Amino acid sequence: MPKEVFGRDYVFLARDLLLTFEEITRLTRIASRLGVHKVRLTGGEPLLRRGLDRLVGMISVIEGIEDLTLTTNGTLLARKAEALADAGLHRVTVSLDSLDDAVFRAMNDVDFPVQGVLEAISAAADVGLAPIKINSVVKRGFNEDGLVDMIEYFRGTGHVVRFIEYMDVGTTNGWRLDHVVSAAEMLDRIRSVYEVEPLEAAYRGEVAKRWRLTDGSAEFGLIASVTQPFCGDCTRLRLSADGSLYTCLFATSGTDLRPLLRAGASDEAVAEAIGAVWSTRVDRYSELRSVDTVGLAKVEMSFIGG
Repeated sequence: MPKEVFGRDYVFLARDLLLTFEEITRLTRIASRLGVHKVRLTGGEPLLRRGLDRLVGMISVIEGIEDLTLTTNGTLLARKAEALADAGLHRVTVSLDSLDDAVFRAMNDVDFPVQGVLEAISAAADVGLAPIKINSVVKRGFNEDGLVDMIEYFRGTGHVVRFIEYMDVGTTNGWRLDHVVSAAEMLDRIRSVYEVEPLEAAYRGEVAKRWRLTDGSAEFGLIASVTQPFCGDCTRLRLSADGSLYTCLFATSGTDLRPLLRAGASDEAVAEAIGAVWSTRVDRYSELRSVDTVGLAKVEMSFIGG
């Protein structure tokens, strides 16, 4: 979260405006009856939420939830991995933009070393939160020269590195089109060193195009939401910490479910509200991205991202 926006004096939401774990669990249970089978806890940084392993335990026993995962920057993962695994978490995705410590710190604006993230990945793997996905946002002029290094480092581990085009999420990351390294260029860089072959998608709506080295020693993914939008196959619904539903990472607004929950609405009424949002969705920001979308007041990735 950019320091110039979320500085020392920033006033965050009062705790009573956040959904309780019980409210999040109830919404997840209702969503599972509507066909949701995968849940990802994300952020911001989800491990900053006190007692998150308790929420994991509550969600893990919901009938129909087949895959429960978490996306993290890794700063708190090493110390919390075992408790998360014991609570029922299946896998983790860890953000790691570079193996070069100086580049990593510059891109993430945090005083946390690369080695700390690598140790967190090892700790998560040791307690069974694997295979681990490593998300690397590629930004021109910063880390596009490190793609091969990243593949080589995780080669043979079973972990999957996913290279992500730099996206214009929210309004505070200073996005410019000339900072985008296309997935096609990334693939060319990787192909200059390795022989690779494409893999079939693991499920409908998978955002990453899957590839592997032909010797089978590593799999990697390319997420091209800027140059090759995949809006038409999107299966994702996002719930913010304060109870709003969003159908797009680039949304300008959501649908607030908190008043329904706290007014005593039935599960059927809440399910109807969720269904109304999903059945009428028309968002396809990445397909429409143009001069017409410049300057939109989009929700920040720290609010509904990952």
